[in-house]
Amino acid sequence: MLRVVPIRTKRWNDPREVEDGYRLLICRYRPRGVPRDEETWDAWCKALAPSEELHAAAYGKSGAPISFAEYTERFRVEMERQRYWIESFAARVRSGETMTLLCSSACVHEARCHRILVKTLIEEAAFPPPPPTPQANVIRRRS
Repeated sequence: MLRVVPIRTKRWNDPREVEDGYRLLICRYRPRGVPRDEETWDAWCKALAPSEELHAAAYGKSGAPISFAEYTERFRVEMERQRYWIESFAARVRSGETMTLLCSSACVHEARCHRILVKTLIEEAAFPPPPPTPQANVIRRRS
């Protein structure tokens, strides 16, 4: 059975669509110059953004930029401290609510963005794989 997971990803300045559902901004920094009455998101959760240190490392502000593989590994470690948020949003998704995770307008490469990582973490928490089934004891006879 194919399960459709109701989590989408976009940049915060992408047009709002009916299918977006709850739009959650997950940037470390609030977009500059956007008046409160013109916000395109329903809530902002900077706890689901990379730390200032990881953000700086990704953009080479503290040396050479790190690889996306290293970024992913470090981001997942950081998100262990944010289980409350991940579990909370997973419960909403599990109940059938559609959610769109929003990141920076400058983040044009979705496949190399933390919003994909957060999407995966929420999906894993909302719909964990079933536990492995014990294999039946098989007696093999020698011929």
